[in-house]
Amino acid sequence: MRGAANGVRGAVTACAAPRAAGHLPTDSGKVRPDSDGEDRRGWWVPVDPDYLWQARQLQALSFAVHIPLVCFGIAFPSMVLFCEWRSLRTGDPVLATLARRWSKVMLALFAVGVVTGTILSFELGLLWPEFMARFGAVFGLGFTLEGFSFFTEAIFIGIYVYGWDRLPPRLHLLCGVPVVVAGVTGSLFVIAVNGWMNHPTGFTMRDGVVVDADPWAALFGNTYFWHEFVHMYFAGYIVAGFAVATPYAWAVLRGRRGRYERTALTVAMSTAAVAAPLQVIVGDWAAREVAKHQPVKLAALEGLGRTTRGAPEHLGGWFNGHEVVYGIEIPRLLSLLALHNPNGTVIGLSAVGADDIPPVNVVRFAFQTMVGIGTLLALLGLLFLYVRLRHRRLPRSRWFYRAAVAAGPLSVVALIAGWVTTEVGRQPWVVYEVMRTTEAVTGASGIPVGYGTLVVVYLGLAAAVGWLLRRFSRIPLDLPTELPAEVPDDG
Repeated sequence: MRGAANGVRGAVTACAAPRAAGHLPTDSGKVRPDSDGEDRRGWWVPVDPDYLWQARQLQALSFAVHIPLVCFGIAFPSMVLFCEWRSLRTGDPVLATLARRWSKVMLALFAVGVVTGTILSFELGLLWPEFMARFGAVFGLGFTLEGFSFFTEAIFIGIYVYGWDRLPPRLHLLCGVPVVVAGVTGSLFVIAVNGWMNHPTGFTMRDGVVVDADPWAALFGNTYFWHEFVHMYFAGYIVAGFAVATPYAWAVLRGRRGRYERTALTVAMSTAAVAAPLQVIVGDWAAREVAKHQPVKLAALEGLGRTTRGAPEHLGGWFNGHEVVYGIEIPRLLSLLALHNPNGTVIGLSAVGADDIPPVNVVRFAFQTMVGIGTLLALLGLLFLYVRLRHRRLPRSRWFYRAAVAAGPLSVVALIAGWVTTEVGRQPWVVYEVMRTTEAVTGASGIPVGYGTLVVVYLGLAAAVGWLLRRFSRIPLDLPTELPAEVPDDG
């Protein structure tokens, strides 16, 4: 999906492991040269840093609007296809109705994702021209393959949505498979580009020019690709699952407890409930990769001022430039989590110069927001699975449904916070330890005008989506007599 892929594409420069022959930060604040003994920093002169803040805000706005659509592009087609497959297997009219109604929502979100994704594509070249010019030969293949995925999805999503009652049931189901596959692969290729930016490899620099570019090695040979892809894949199912569950949980609270609402809630909550606890495991994997390849980012996430053996973890608090104050300290926990060794040594921010340190409190707050919300969502998912598997029914407590209503918006907050953690935490680099963001930014004026224009465009799109979803929700259900309702407890 253009929506799925371009959302991550926007992240690659929204705020922007050392490469195979790259720089490694040392505790003295200097830069270890490449394997050939040559320090490659300073080969590019910054274009015009005066526009950096404006460019970041414009890209970040577009990304924040678009990234939830990425999740629906990854996960929602499989939810729709699951409902249709089960309806063909069981003859359940409720599942068939869900598949039909959700497919219309899927098409509407895809259309909006095309618009916002195209905007991000233009921003990539207009706001960060030096980045594209220098490294296009390295990562351009990823965007080419993403485009192929987009066109595949665009073709088959139209066939699928408008093929109801026009195609044989099994053929119609098969037409949905490319939509699912393309939604995932489109994101995969752009996440590979983002992974390369965090751990650049697959090229050689000679006299300031990229030579010997190996796009396949760059995209899939960087160690960051694997955990970023799995992390984003699960995030897609978490956000899509909880976001779809939210209106049905609200309906249950308002007294609409029919089989249609219960079935929709079961499918959506099951999707998110399986992914949310697994995301905790993937998050641990990702944190260890950051500790290994981007130790300065880890130090910023945790507010660790100096290199420390047996480093503590701080919950909350504020980094004052030297240490975290007003937080809850848990001894040795950071070393245990990052290195799986309570006595391990964690590199601090003092290992590099001030110019190489990201905005600590921004990334710390984003990181702790992501982890805090993610933990709560995982617990909510486990509660749902426990009740569903043990008692073969939905939870009955009204507090569960209140939490489910909040889970949709909170999952989006966690999603955006996670990408702020990734992108702002990489600062000041757009390509880690190879090219600074100040070197990549445009020197053109007029960014504030573009910002204002996009605000109007996005408000219009939001209004259009809201109107469409409201219209879809008012279409009468064509179902047989409902089964008895399941009434939540007053608690």
